[in-house]
Amino acid sequence: MSKNKIWFVTGASKGLGLVLVKQLLKNGNQVAATSRTVDDLIKAVNDDTKRFLPLAVDLTNEASVQQAIEQTIEAFGKIDIIVNNAGFGLGGSLEELTDQEIRQNFDVNVFGTLNVIRKVMPYLRKQKSGHIFNIASISGYIGVGGMGSYCATKFAVVGLSEALAGEVEPFGIKVTVVAPGYFRTNFLSSGSVMYGKNQIEDYKAVREMKYFLDNVMNGKQQGDPEKAALAMIRTASETNPPIHLLLGPDAYKMVSENLVYLQKEFGEWKEITCSTDFDK
Repeated sequence: MSKNKIWFVTGASKGLGLVLVKQLLKNGNQVAATSRTVDDLIKAVNDDTKRFLPLAVDLTNEASVQQAIEQTIEAFGKIDIIVNNAGFGLGGSLEELTDQEIRQNFDVNVFGTLNVIRKVMPYLRKQKSGHIFNIASISGYIGVGGMGSYCATKFAVVGLSEALAGEVEPFGIKVTVVAPGYFRTNFLSSGSVMYGKNQIEDYKAVREMKYFLDNVMNGKQQGDPEKAALAMIRTASETNPPIHLLLGPDAYKMVSENLVYLQKEFGEWKEITCSTDFDK
């Protein structure tokens, strides 16, 4: 396991972020953790040692992110591992969701992640080491009706992570995009999933999906968040960590099946696909 490392974890007052921070502190790491409300973070983590640095950060504000990075460097001397975990789900068909709702979803899930990356990279480049974990979702590999905005943000996180991995490899920096399946956190019931205010009656399937998540799936997810946190800590200690890390048998099954479907569809339409070059 990766011990005595300095971690910077966003969205740490609940869910997987909170579980990860507690595991890291238990294992002897130094952890800077962020939340919009620092009092909630302090209460949730319940650690008064000097190894824990709670920070109130607005991830959509570059100055706030810069200050948090500087405070971490000042407190611990460096940063080894960054976990861009903060984000929220947005449910509703794309027709129902407003421009403001979707932009807010992107501001936190995508641009908040980019803000952290931009502000921490000068330090990582200088020390020629580091590992960036970007938390995506199986919804970053599979489009799910009724969660189009959320899927779009997570597809973006997967894409930017792939690009970033190639960009920072010459500096000795690793990048891993993590795609969890369904884990038994409070993600579905803690305000981390919001729904568009405008509801169109025709979208019955969207309402059914919301009912399923709220009343059938919530509290019965098979994934153990403690094991997810340990899997990430283990991955951080690997010499050659993966760029893509699926977490959970459900994630492995769903993403693998989708790859098979895509390969089949590409093959079926190969003739049209390959018909677009200039004639020789």
